Amino acid sequence: MSASNPLSDAKSRTFLGTPKLPAKYVTVVMPFFLSILMSCIVSAISTFNGVGAAPQFIELWLSAWLISWVVAFPTLLLVLPLVRKLTAAFVDLP
Repeated sequence: MSASNPLSDAKSRTFLGTPKLPAKYVTVVMPFFLSILMSCIVSAISTFNGVGAAPQFIELWLSAWLISWVVAFPTLLLVLPLVRKLTAAFVDLP
């Protein structure tokens, strides 16, 4: 039986020096980050497809990303329970 190291326990409960959120927040934090990444990628591809490597690409893309994220985050919060059920219907989960 090994003794727990208080210093390593404290490190595992922080991220960049701030305390980690309790596990109950995973249902909001995961869609938050997923919506940021997906809307960022999709809006960049869509913007590039529309205007190409134009000088104003970054400005147009950031504007499109913000609008996309404002829609994506609440949408994910609403549809994620359905997606979990659909996934469970197709995947033999442990």
